[in-house]
Amino acid sequence: MNRVLVNRKTREKRFAFIKENKLERLYIQQPAQNSSVGNIYLGQATKVVPGMNAVFIEIGEGKAGYLPKEQLASFIKDARPLEQKKKVNITSFVKQGERILVQVVKDTAGTKGPKLTGLIELAGENIIYIPTGRYIAVSKKIAAKEQSDFLRAFGSAATTETEGLIFRTSAANCTEQQLTEELEMLRKNYQELKINAGQFKKVALLKEEDDFDKELISVLEKLETGEVIIDDLLESKKWAKRFPAFDVKFYQQTKGLFTYYEVENDIEKALNRIVWLKNGAYIIIDEAEAFTMVDVNTGKFEGKQEREDTVFQTNKLACEEVARQLKIRDISGIVLVDFIDMPVKNQQKIQSQMITELQKDSRQTKVVGFTSLGILQITRKKTVNTLKEVRQSKCMVCNGTGYVLSAESVAFQLERELWEYKTTDCELVLIEATLDVTHIFSGANEEHKKRFEELLSCKIRFTASELPKPYYRISYVGSLN
Repeated sequence: MNRVLVNRKTREKRFAFIKENKLERLYIQQPAQNSSVGNIYLGQATKVVPGMNAVFIEIGEGKAGYLPKEQLASFIKDARPLEQKKKVNITSFVKQGERILVQVVKDTAGTKGPKLTGLIELAGENIIYIPTGRYIAVSKKIAAKEQSDFLRAFGSAATTETEGLIFRTSAANCTEQQLTEELEMLRKNYQELKINAGQFKKVALLKEEDDFDKELISVLEKLETGEVIIDDLLESKKWAKRFPAFDVKFYQQTKGLFTYYEVENDIEKALNRIVWLKNGAYIIIDEAEAFTMVDVNTGKFEGKQEREDTVFQTNKLACEEVARQLKIRDISGIVLVDFIDMPVKNQQKIQSQMITELQKDSRQTKVVGFTSLGILQITRKKTVNTLKEVRQSKCMVCNGTGYVLSAESVAFQLERELWEYKTTDCELVLIEATLDVTHIFSGANEEHKKRFEELLSCKIRFTASELPKPYYRISYVGSLN
């Protein structure tokens, strides 16, 4: 059974996809770590680099964004053949100081600024409108040829020569009138976007994407049916209307949603380097800035078969687990998997299995193949920060050689624990915490702390902890006397 848990009650928003009682996908969004992917900006070209066939765009978010020539709107609109356009210098398509509309396709990572595109996309419930797209595409999940042909015909007739459309899976159930109305609404939104851009003299954020909803939509569209449990009443009503094929429920228990369904432990395990397989073997996952290395080991598993069969069975299990861990941890970029040595014939079988496993991933992935050293190369598109980047921060105690839970994660963990005292008769809660956790929990002018005191109908008092890492401990729950 497919089950999606959505935790929206606190400032840290989370959802988890559970399949057959096993965590398959996890997404966490903290207020300060909101992804910029999908955001639309009025940017300014600060540096045109012909040698790189790219331009750097200032969007007002720290590092300048990187925009390749082929993604410039002026390049796409140019009517000349593609091969001819590629030979033209980028300075013919953009000038230094020029202001242009851009959209973020990849967040800032390390020393690299965001990756941008001039091919703006505006997403509706059933249609993605691309003002300069020049193509029509239909979701691969619309298997019925009659429906697919209808949508392609509608798209061709309803768009101009320069426009493009992508039809979502839900478009298969729409009438021509519904599609027409949605397309007109998206066109209107684009025109308003351009008008707003004309009112700014400097770079500006024109449209901010709700990436939490976007990520959740991508998971639900891939599943098509299942159970969705949400701990916020208004959100449960919204998603029930948006996805009528799902059994959407409002979670009302005092115990935290993720605690009740035993997901919290899975989240903590997802930060471990070592992941045990069900046969006693294990994999080690090491994330670095340039790539992620996964090492497969037989561990306690010896097997009752020949060594070749033992190794093959372990590598098969590892293949399944690696694909799962990439989704849970949101690992992206280059991934290198060092399987236990095996014959070439078995390498081919493992590669085919990995391709099959990664087809279940909502992210764009590619299995490049085995190297001469027997290492499988995989690439996975980066759109959001990894679980490690969201949940952990560099440890000042060990000078950055290890990681601890960030102060934000610890503060939000405290929020969830306090929610469970809502139905008790306590008058006072005493908490020992480090100052960073206290400040994040309390919020500006202690407004968030005051709101929690009203919700719980009790006083919350903090005492300082001198521990060198983000920490809290509820030391007392009871009466004021």
